[in-house]
Amino acid sequence: MFPKRIVLVWLCLVGPVCAEPLTLPADERPAWLQEEGIVMAGSWEPLLFRVRRDGSSGYTPTAQQRAAYQREHRPQMVARLKDLGVNFVMMHCYKGGGLEAERASMADAVRFARLCHEAGLRVGVYVYSGAFIWELFFQEVPQAEDWVVRAENGEPRQYGRAKYRYFWNRNHPDAQAYYRRIVRFAVEEIKTDLVHFDNYTVGPGYDRNSVERFGRYLRDTFTPAELRAMGVAGQAAIRPPGADSPDLLRYAWSDFCCGSLAESYHDMCRYARSLRPDVFIECNPGGVGSWLRAPRDHGRLLQGGEAFWDEGRAPGFDQGKLQSRIRTYKVARCMDNAAFCYTTTPLEMAESMAFNRDSLGAVCWFEYDKIAKKPGVDEPMSPELAPFIRFFHARRDLLARPRVVADVAVLRSFPSQVFADGEHAQLTYKVEEALIRERVPFQIIHDHQLDRLERYPVLVLAGCVALSDEQIGQVRAYSASGGRVCVIGPVATHDRWMRPRNSPALDDLPEASTVRVAAGDDFLAAIRRACRDELSLSVEAPPGLCAELTGKRGQRIVHLVNYRSDGPAQKVAVRVRLPDGRRAKAVTLASPERDRDVELPFEQTSGVVTFTVPEVAVYEIAVVTME
Repeated sequence: MFPKRIVLVWLCLVGPVCAEPLTLPADERPAWLQEEGIVMAGSWEPLLFRVRRDGSSGYTPTAQQRAAYQREHRPQMVARLKDLGVNFVMMHCYKGGGLEAERASMADAVRFARLCHEAGLRVGVYVYSGAFIWELFFQEVPQAEDWVVRAENGEPRQYGRAKYRYFWNRNHPDAQAYYRRIVRFAVEEIKTDLVHFDNYTVGPGYDRNSVERFGRYLRDTFTPAELRAMGVAGQAAIRPPGADSPDLLRYAWSDFCCGSLAESYHDMCRYARSLRPDVFIECNPGGVGSWLRAPRDHGRLLQGGEAFWDEGRAPGFDQGKLQSRIRTYKVARCMDNAAFCYTTTPLEMAESMAFNRDSLGAVCWFEYDKIAKKPGVDEPMSPELAPFIRFFHARRDLLARPRVVADVAVLRSFPSQVFADGEHAQLTYKVEEALIRERVPFQIIHDHQLDRLERYPVLVLAGCVALSDEQIGQVRAYSASGGRVCVIGPVATHDRWMRPRNSPALDDLPEASTVRVAAGDDFLAAIRRACRDELSLSVEAPPGLCAELTGKRGQRIVHLVNYRSDGPAQKVAVRVRLPDGRRAKAVTLASPERDRDVELPFEQTSGVVTFTVPEVAVYEIAVVTME
C-alpha cells in the first residue's frame, strides 16, 4: 500500500491549469532567492536506481547501501551541508520506476525535505528524468508502453547504454496526466521550493502519438500547395522525414520537435503554478553550445521556468583556447533564468558569480553519506572553495539583482541555425567568441526578443540568412528609431523556411546607421564602428581574462575572471563609460581572494573612468561608485 498522502495524489483529478506567468517576474519571486542566492548540494537519485545504475541486475540494495542511504537522510548530514555554506538541496522525488516501486523513497523525500526546511535550507526535487525505468514501471502501468518514444524501426528510444531506461513522449496526454500527479506530490507533500525536470534533450519520435501530432502540425502550419511540395498532401498518417525527404519537410520536423519540447515544459510550468504560484521551475536541456541543435531550442524552452542546467565541460584556458560557460550564463540572464552548473573549482565559482544570476551552482554531491565534489567521482570537495562560498553569501550587495550593461545584441536566428548550411551558424558562433575574447559588452538574443531591441545600441546580424517578414519589419523599426545594425555576411536572403527571396530583404537599411562587412572581414572592427567606438567597457589584458559589466543604482560593476592557470593577470587596464552627466566618486576592488576591499586611484575624462587593477588571480570585482 502507498502511504496515505501518496494515495491522495493518485485519487486527485488533474484540475484546470491557470494562466500564470511562465517565467516569474523578479518582483514576484521569493525574497530569499535574491537575498541569499542558491548554493546547491545535490543527491537526487533514489536508492533503487543507484543499485541498478551501479551494476546490479535488480533493484534490491545491500545492507551496506541501505545503511549509508539512511545516514545520508539524517539531521547530521543537513548540518554538515549547512556548515559548508550550502543553502539549497537538490534531492530525489521520482525517477521513473512507478509509484509503488518508489513509494518508500518518496516518503523518505518528504521527511528529508522537512529536515532541510527546519534547518533553513531550501529544497528542489527531481520529479522526472524523461525516461522510464521500464522493467519496474510497465509492471505497474502496462499501458505506458504506448507512451514510449520510438525510433524509425519501431524500437524504443533507449537512454544511452542503460537498456533498462526508455524515453517517454512528453506530449502524450496520458503520460502528462500521470506525471502531473508527481508534480502535485512534490509541491503539496514535499513542499518543494523548486521542481526539476531532467533530460529535455529528446523530442518526438515515430510512436503513434508523435506521428499524429506531426500531421496536425503540418496541416495547421502549411498551405495545401506547400503540403503537396512536401509530398504529404492527402496522406492519412504523415511519417517523420527521412534522409531523402524534401527539405521543407525536414525543416518542419525540426521546428515541430523544438516546439513540442517547449510546449510540454510550459504545460508543466502552468500546472505547477496552479498549485503554488511562487514555486520555481527548472529543466535540463544542457548548456548553450556553439550552435542550436534541435530539438533543444533554449530561446523557446526558457520562455518558461526560472532555471536550467549546463552539465558540460569545465571552463579553462589551454594552448590559447578558451573554454567557458559564458554563453550559457548570458542566455540564462537574458531569459530571466539562472543556470545551474557544477562549480567545483574557484574558477567555476568566479565564472558563475560574474556571469550568472542568483546561483553559485552545485558545489558538492552527498550520495551515501559521502560529500564529494560532484556526481560519479570520489574526490572530496576542495577546501579552496570556502572563501568563494563565503563571498557569495556576504556580498549580495554586488551580486544580487544583476543588470547586464550590453552595447551589442547578437541574434541567434533559429532557422538560420537549424535549417541553413552550417557555415552560417558557425559565423554567429565566431562573432560571439570574438566578443567574449575581446571583452566587448554584449548579449545573446533569440527570435522572440527582436521586439525588445531598444535596450541595445547595436544589433549584430551575423549568419542570419533566414528571417521572417515579421522579423524584417522589427529590424527596420529598430533602425528607424535610432538603433544601429551591423550586418556580417549575407543576411535575410531567405524566408523563415529557407526559401530564397528575390533579393536580400534588408539591403535597404539606411547607410548612415548600418555597417556591412563580408563574413571573412574584420567583423570586430565593424562592430566597434557600429558602436561609434564608444563601448561601455574596455579592458586591456592578456588572452584568457574575460569580463562582464553590470549596473546597479549609482554603480557600474566590472567582473574580471582569469581563466588562465599560469598565474595572475598583471596590470589590467580598465575603461568604463558612465551614463551621461554622471561622475565617479570612488573605485574599489572586491574579491573572495582578499579579506577586505581596496580603493583604487582613477582618472575621469569626458564621462570615461580609467583605472588599473594591479592583478587578477582568479576573480576581481571593480566597483565604480557614481556621485
